[in-house]
Amino acid sequence: MLHNDRVTELVDFKLLQLFDVLYDTRSVTKAADQLRLSQPTASIWLGQLRRELRDPLFVRTPGGMVPTPRATTLIGPCREVLESLRRLTAWEATFDPATAQRRFRISMTDASHVTLLPRLLAELRAKAPRARLDAVGIDGNTERALESGESDLAIGYLPGLAGGIRQEKLYDQDWVCLANPQHPRVRDRLDAHRYRAEDHVIITAGTGTQLLDRGLAQHRVERRVVLELPGILGLGAIIQSTDLLATLPRHIGTTLARTNGLGLFPCPIPIEGFVVAQHWHARFHDEPGNRWLRALVTRLFARRD
Repeated sequence: MLHNDRVTELVDFKLLQLFDVLYDTRSVTKAADQLRLSQPTASIWLGQLRRELRDPLFVRTPGGMVPTPRATTLIGPCREVLESLRRLTAWEATFDPATAQRRFRISMTDASHVTLLPRLLAELRAKAPRARLDAVGIDGNTERALESGESDLAIGYLPGLAGGIRQEKLYDQDWVCLANPQHPRVRDRLDAHRYRAEDHVIITAGTGTQLLDRGLAQHRVERRVVLELPGILGLGAIIQSTDLLATLPRHIGTTLARTNGLGLFPCPIPIEGFVVAQHWHARFHDEPGNRWLRALVTRLFARRD
């Protein structure tokens, strides 16, 4: 805001505009023309400014209206206020992806780095070539990051998010198993008996892991774990070169099976499925860039079946 005496009370946008233009033009007539005012109206507004600021502001000379020292002192703060007001009024509903230099930040699992991120990045580069995308993990800080705006979106199965978080369903997930296509005991069929008897690799990361563990416990299935991994990195190569089984959500399981030439089977143990959704905080529901990003994610990944 403007400083000194009563200047902080001066909030009339039109008076500030006149002060700004008059300082450049040094002419009430030219300022009135530029602001599309009548000259009498511009003179009345100038009188209001002089009364508000208790200073002549501009003194008439043969060379035009010359600013007083006080006017010269105030023009910088005045223009800062005008720029802030312009940004405030321009915020409303405009986001031009073609020119936006926006940094988007999305919280997602490492499985989504494989299944969602490549397509999302390609579309973002095509539609918003000057934007930047940061992918970060989902953890105990995700809810706070959405509330503060540190993250624009979180994509995944996130049942623990509290009030203030909105969501939109993208797709359903069930569970599948991966196996080496040359597995000596699992080639054409994987049943519950064989599942119990085989060795497994387990992934500890992922928001659906608790559902899997709970479902197996309910059916009294205790996997014989040979390898535990913190994420899916390297999982395809491990399944391809061993006789281990891996149980994964369908989306990442199907992707790994396709890219690594693996056998893909429905999980023979009935495990509760879950919904993958995009999540955002209500504070940013109407923010134009956030709205645009959500619409992009919906178009790319939401299944309507």
